Amino acid sequence: MADSCTIAAPGEAGTGGSGGESPCRRTTCLGNSVLPVHCASGVNECRPQGPRDGTEGERTMGKDDGKARAPGTGPEGGESLPATEASPGTGGTSGDAGAPPGTDAATSSDPDRDAAGRETALVDAILRIGESLRPETVLKEVVAHARALAGAQCGVIVTVDEAGAPRDFVTSGFTEAGRRSMEAWPDAHRVFGHLHGLGAPLRLSDLDAWVRALGCAPFPVPCGAFLATPMRHREAAVGGFFLGGKDGGFTDADEAVLALFAQQAASALANARTHRAERRARAGLEALVETCPVGVAVLDAAGTPLSVNREARRVLAGLGVTEKPPAVLRDTVVCRRGDGHEGRLADLAEAGTVRAEEVEISAPGWAGVRALIDSTPIRSAEGAVERVVVTLQDLAPFEALERSRAEFLGLVSHELRGPLAAIKGAASTALEDPRDPGRAELRQYLRIVEEQAGRMSGLIGDLLDAGLIGAGMLSVDPAPEDLAGLVERARTAFAATGAGHEVTVELPEGLPRVVADARRIAQVLENLLANAARHASETMPIRVAARPDGQVVEVSVSDTGAGIAADRLPHLFRRHAGVGADEASGERAAGTGSGLGLVVCRGLVEAHGGRIRAESAGPGRGARIAFTLPAAGEAGVAPAAAPAAADGAERTPVLVVDNDPHALLRARDALAAAGYAPVTTAVPGEVPRLVETRRPALAVLDLVLPGVDGIELMRTLPALADIPVIFVSAYAGGDTVARALAAGAADYVVKPFSPAELAARADLALRRCGAPRPFRVGELEIDRAKRRVTVAGRPVRLTATEYRLLHALSLDAGGATTYEDLQRRAWGPGKGDPQAVRSAVTKLRRKLGDDARNPRYVIGERGLGYRMPEPDEA
Repeated sequence: MADSCTIAAPGEAGTGGSGGESPCRRTTCLGNSVLPVHCASGVNECRPQGPRDGTEGERTMGKDDGKARAPGTGPEGGESLPATEASPGTGGTSGDAGAPPGTDAATSSDPDRDAAGRETALVDAILRIGESLRPETVLKEVVAHARALAGAQCGVIVTVDEAGAPRDFVTSGFTEAGRRSMEAWPDAHRVFGHLHGLGAPLRLSDLDAWVRALGCAPFPVPCGAFLATPMRHREAAVGGFFLGGKDGGFTDADEAVLALFAQQAASALANARTHRAERRARAGLEALVETCPVGVAVLDAAGTPLSVNREARRVLAGLGVTEKPPAVLRDTVVCRRGDGHEGRLADLAEAGTVRAEEVEISAPGWAGVRALIDSTPIRSAEGAVERVVVTLQDLAPFEALERSRAEFLGLVSHELRGPLAAIKGAASTALEDPRDPGRAELRQYLRIVEEQAGRMSGLIGDLLDAGLIGAGMLSVDPAPEDLAGLVERARTAFAATGAGHEVTVELPEGLPRVVADARRIAQVLENLLANAARHASETMPIRVAARPDGQVVEVSVSDTGAGIAADRLPHLFRRHAGVGADEASGERAAGTGSGLGLVVCRGLVEAHGGRIRAESAGPGRGARIAFTLPAAGEAGVAPAAAPAAADGAERTPVLVVDNDPHALLRARDALAAAGYAPVTTAVPGEVPRLVETRRPALAVLDLVLPGVDGIELMRTLPALADIPVIFVSAYAGGDTVARALAAGAADYVVKPFSPAELAARADLALRRCGAPRPFRVGELEIDRAKRRVTVAGRPVRLTATEYRLLHALSLDAGGATTYEDLQRRAWGPGKGDPQAVRSAVTKLRRKLGDDARNPRYVIGERGLGYRMPEPDEA
């Protein structure tokens, strides 16, 4: 053949292709070596070297660096190309592509085989490689039949991708040891680059010598004669197969028949790959349709279902027809359209294109299913309908959502009507009362209006927050905050609503500050307190506690009220969890009555990066709701829970009692700005506990409190006897001020007041009073500032009731204190009795070492009560 050449190693004679005549001799440059080239045709012309392909590309066996390398090694002799078969050597091993049946791969073909025999073998090989559509099988068949056609002992087929990088590597006729040697050959990619760049068949009499002449490492397996045949499909390089180990070398006839075979092999391989790509694309499309959240059904022209995806089967499952034959489905399913027309599936083909139409799909004996359908006919070239593609969406979830929305709006409407009715009732009563309502009565009406307006405002705020949470637009502005201040703020706001529940706060000392938006977390606590109060009677306390937990602080609100059923706990923080709760049976609903309170709590907590959860032992056993906030890493200021903590506080605590939430917040802010530590409450009943635990140096009382007069409160609570009291009130009449001062008040402030005025009057009251002097009678000493009692320097341990009793007697020293007065001041209004007073005095005398027959400290007044001597009587 004029366009092929045999390349011999330096100093060796080339072997003619078929005639045995001496070929011409010339040299050509391959890489860095100058090689003599012998033209098999005898003409003084050789095929030029093709371009060396150094294009980068992704190989099936790994990434290459763009340099041409032979199969079997990775870049720089690294990761090897995955060989599908065994490698060089003779006598193939298991897994080797081998030779076709009826051939002997280890025996060279007869070089004088007649043309008819070659054509028969070629046709047989072409038929065999076209039988399979699996690319792996085609590659094995190609290399095996190429060996058989040329009588080669071994062969390799290598395919390339569009960039020319190796893609597949399949061997035939090699032993396992030969395969491993080829994989480890460091110059495999370089040699393959040379061969692939030729672009035409190449015959070598001695592959080993040619490889050495290239300056490469020796070929790992002795091969001898070599023939490389490229494969092209539609002018694009597909790869090539490389044969070796033929006694006497390869001939022109071998080269010719392999060139024809290479064309058919390239087509067979391209067809197999196209088939695989189409199957993969089809499988992907089928998976997409099957998992689509919209129902998809394909019908033929008669309405018989050809395919139905998973969602469509789910929608139609309620009709009892999904397991029946397609023909039954065609004849039994009825579609009722929006205009009232009823038809079977076949009618969809005749209806043409349908867009977003609501239909009811039904079957005999089964309830109908409402769905939104789209129908698109697929027509032939002649315009006849061949297929109909129907998509359907189940409307049941949307209808359930609509019902839920209507129920929710009804609930919110009901909640809004409550405060509106209260506002209208208060306003109507005030306007229609034939009497002229006094100032106090009118004030009460206005208070009702204000409270209910605040309730409506809170409900509307919850609705807006719930909308922002649902849209993912809720924003917070976190900063390091003292948790004790947030809890106190929420507790004060909760008390201002008029709730009668006692709120106990348990915060450990050294609690770290939290990263929080103060307004939002106070809102969370207020919602949780309101939720607890809603489901617990006023006699049941509500407990607020906190504890550090690693990088977060856990805050909890617990009650001993109605509790929560176990099946409701997972749904407690959902938007509609409170809708439909059975209040009559005591079942606890979520939220603060609107079903939104806990939803808002969850959104706000999660916006801070925290988590919220609910716990309950069951109905009637209370509940605990806890949430976490990120810790700021620095200690905050916990409220004092014991006298020692109060004594060590840097700021002077001041007790503020006012049921007007706005006035309470103004007083708190004014005192805090002045350097005090305000302790606030709207519940007069909490005053004894706060005085006992927080030890305030000053009290600021509203003159008018729910159910009690401020002056009467000061008189009846012994806890207020040792500290100065400032009254605040909207009444500025002289009689009112005089009555307060006469009762022992340190000062009187008229609302509205400025922050500077309240702070100045607090400073003045504390300077005037100073620290109270100890009360001494004989060896008995009462240190009212430290609430400590000693006799002859020996500490006396008294209960809280015993101390209040002794303290009340000391305040009235020199005069008798009645049983009723002692019982009111030691036990509180409406509590205790004369017998309890006598019993407490007996225990008190025993602890003081006072003889009842000749008492020195607690002297009985028959029929009246008890008295203590004045200090100068000791």
